[in-house]
Amino acid sequence: MPADQHSVATQLSFALYGAANRMVRLHKPFLEPIGLTFPQYLVILELLDGAPLSVGALGGRLDMDTGTITPLVKRLEAAGLVTRRRDPNDERRVLVDLTSRGRGLETEVRGIAKKIKSACRLTDEGVDDLRRTLEALAQPASEQGLHS
Repeated sequence: MPADQHSVATQLSFALYGAANRMVRLHKPFLEPIGLTFPQYLVILELLDGAPLSVGALGGRLDMDTGTITPLVKRLEAAGLVTRRRDPNDERRVLVDLTSRGRGLETEVRGIAKKIKSACRLTDEGVDDLRRTLEALAQPASEQGLHS
């Protein structure tokens, strides 16, 4: 097998790493004016689709552990975009909700996806195909019926 088939540039993982970094960079000029980082943007998007959510549920939906999601939520709270409160039905859970200021970002936040699609020169069908491919790739092998 030729040596170049083993180079970093030919590895699927490198292509995915580069694409993920590019995607975060593409979002940056749209997020900076509204004061959000890419992970904060993901949290706000998720909350717009169904707040309040427990910290655990929010982390689960975004595939972030508690050690990652909690500081994100605390920074969003300090910025006045979300609130955190104990769940009255289960004191162990903390519920995260959007403030009116956080909800006020909805049009701008939801508009970013269209700008990214345009920047990537993708059609609606292309976006759907790519997302399905990436979701299938992200599924653990055990969920795909494959075992090591």
